[in-house]
Amino acid sequence: MIILSLTYKADIAQADVHMQPHMEWVRQGYERGWFLASGRKIPRTGGVIIAKGDRAEIEAFVALDPFVIHAIADYDITEVAMTTVTEGVAALA
Repeated sequence: MIILSLTYKADIAQADVHMQPHMEWVRQGYERGWFLASGRKIPRTGGVIIAKGDRAEIEAFVALDPFVIHAIADYDITEVAMTTVTEGVAALA
């Protein structure tokens, strides 16, 4: 499993300008079968995406996020080898 934690480095108004293209990019991640879950951080300082797949491919895809291209957010990418999961989330292991 890969955790993509993005943190805004621009103000929220800038993020809102690029939100639609970013959400299209997120949709593509789901279509490719990489993204399992995503959402905003609370408070709204960025977001988190739970992903699976080849780390190098996902890192290359992250570089195409409009939030990265337009310097809206930075990503912290963490790969985790899940050893124990609750019933119903086996895809994370």
